[in-house]
Amino acid sequence: MEGWRRLNGLSLPLLSKFARCLHEQQMYCSPLLGHIADIVNKNLDSIQDTRILSVLMVRISEVISQNFRDRLIQKAQFVLETTELVPLNHARRFVQFLRNVRLQHRPLLDKCNKVFLQNLDQIDLGHLIIILEHYHSLQFNNSEFRLAAKQKLMEMMDDCNNPLSFSRLFVVLSRIAGPEIRKQLVETALLMADEFDHHQTLAMVESMQETECRSSQLIQKITSLLHQYLDLYRPPELARVAFSLVMLRCPNPELYSKLQRLLTSCLQITVIPVDICMLIRALSVLPNSYIDEVIVTRMDAVIPQCNLSNLNSLAAAVIKWVRHDQSRQQSPSRQHGKLLQKVNNCAFQRLQKANDLDLLLEELRYTSGDWTEEMLFEETMAVLQRLLDQITWANVLEVSSFLIKTSYLCTPLLDRIAAVTIQHIDKVYNSGIYNLLLPFAFLNYDPPQSEEFFEACIRHASCYLGCFEPHLLVLLGFTLAVAEYFPENVIKAIFNVKFLAKLDAQLETLPDTLNRRIRLRLMELNRAVCLECPELQIPWFHEYYCQQMQQKSNVSLSALQQQIHRLLGEILGGRHFAKVSVLTPYSYGIDFECILDKNKKPLPHTDQIVVMADLKRVHWGQDGQFLGRKGLPPGAQRIAVEFLDSKAFCKNSNHLKGEIAMKKRHLEILGYQVVQIPHFEWNSMELSSKDAWIEYLKNKIFEKV
Repeated sequence: MEGWRRLNGLSLPLLSKFARCLHEQQMYCSPLLGHIADIVNKNLDSIQDTRILSVLMVRISEVISQNFRDRLIQKAQFVLETTELVPLNHARRFVQFLRNVRLQHRPLLDKCNKVFLQNLDQIDLGHLIIILEHYHSLQFNNSEFRLAAKQKLMEMMDDCNNPLSFSRLFVVLSRIAGPEIRKQLVETALLMADEFDHHQTLAMVESMQETECRSSQLIQKITSLLHQYLDLYRPPELARVAFSLVMLRCPNPELYSKLQRLLTSCLQITVIPVDICMLIRALSVLPNSYIDEVIVTRMDAVIPQCNLSNLNSLAAAVIKWVRHDQSRQQSPSRQHGKLLQKVNNCAFQRLQKANDLDLLLEELRYTSGDWTEEMLFEETMAVLQRLLDQITWANVLEVSSFLIKTSYLCTPLLDRIAAVTIQHIDKVYNSGIYNLLLPFAFLNYDPPQSEEFFEACIRHASCYLGCFEPHLLVLLGFTLAVAEYFPENVIKAIFNVKFLAKLDAQLETLPDTLNRRIRLRLMELNRAVCLECPELQIPWFHEYYCQQMQQKSNVSLSALQQQIHRLLGEILGGRHFAKVSVLTPYSYGIDFECILDKNKKPLPHTDQIVVMADLKRVHWGQDGQFLGRKGLPPGAQRIAVEFLDSKAFCKNSNHLKGEIAMKKRHLEILGYQVVQIPHFEWNSMELSSKDAWIEYLKNKIFEKV
């Protein structure tokens, strides 16, 4: 109270110290901090000291508006640019601010990252771990810093000989290390596990879940510790324990029973809506869980207080219980239906009342799953179109990211994204170009100003090719290839030995899932360039990679594929005329291949063994045109028959996605006539008999030749 009375008389340095004291007293959302934020807002232009600004930004981060947040970020960028030597801790606090407000602001992150790289020798273990944890929360990857951090952490492994430092090292190093280092970390963890306290044990189990740890010994050891410590955890921590154990598939019924009792007990006394939703979601994922009166009462009471993200969690929980009942051959109770209906009604009301696009995008950022797709998409798209005029260069990336997540073709939104991008391309940060291009390529859509839009993006990206993270440049190149753009400077920037070596080094520090995705995209880009731009003379160097992928894959025919194969056999005169699960040159997999001679008569395949096609039989002319493959009689034609399920199309229409269109393009270059069988045609009422299917396939195949 005395501090509040004197608040207006405090200088900015003293104000920052007082704000820090309040934060240490866990007064994160105090009205007093709101008063401090107001003083900072009025005096922001006069703050030039990075220490004062960074401390105040972190301490008031919980009580500021989006507009004030953006002004603080602009100020932070300005002082970083105008200050000659920025201390390491000041840059770290700017990153902490971004983590607190859950915003991946790339320009500010890049400036702070530059400070870290300049001071790498001065970063101790504690600060290095904090920075990496902040980067992880923000999903920010910088290959140069990650590689340097990985090397430094590996050198420090022997010095981490106490539970606190080792548990923190385990969490950050296991994310960026390879299999051998992870194995060493697991072995050390087994020796030190008995000394972990409840905080360290929670950090360990979450890290093990994230990195998909499969050490049964360590899982058993950590599980045993969790059983001892369960009573010490706060409600959100109990929920995190539940999610981690389920993902690790921990076989401990006693632990789950105790966890369920504690979660239910916490649910009865918790009053914060986001915590209530988290507890209910955690209860729903536990084995053999069921919905009881406590859950029904608490959920019913909290639904009107929830935002869209929380409603998404509640809906996911109810759907989980419905599936539990179905798996036990029980009919879902009426309570399930009533709760889902109430969640739906509340979500629709919230969407209909939305009038601020930025606030809506913030809520939509964390919504996903069956409920969102089936219940909210149509209404959400209608609201976004109603707020179309609020799309600006400042939020266009967020709108673009949402469309990518939904796979929903909404042409008015895409047209607006293209128009805003063309008008404000100079304000788009270089790494944002990929996110702007992706929905157009992914959804296979050309806006009215298509050529101007793509050329503006390519021109802008070309100015910063050296600034792109290696994996992001690969993704950019692939996205452009899907849209049939192959800028030579981008292709040459990717397909050179120096860049590929840099990419390999970065991939070693990325999560396994992202690592596999980037390697696949590089192969697909290599294939696209070889097929569509042979004049660039980029070699095909993914043959061995494709062979490995083929060996790992477990190809089996679905019931529908077997049905189509039987019908093809009847049409062509025998199943030996239709080859199943064919692998083409450049490693495209197709469902069926048949060959018709110049008189439209089928030619038999000599075997049904799935093998990698021989690229030596692929021939190109001097002008880069594909000439075909040896082995076919004159006038004969290969037919590729592809069944297209719902994933091949945009969510709300029968419009083909970009990657499927690219595959068709490439198969045609390889000499195939491509027959596509959309699921909505095959499963339609018109094709409800064997004769109708046969007639349909005949028309599809023979009209192609």
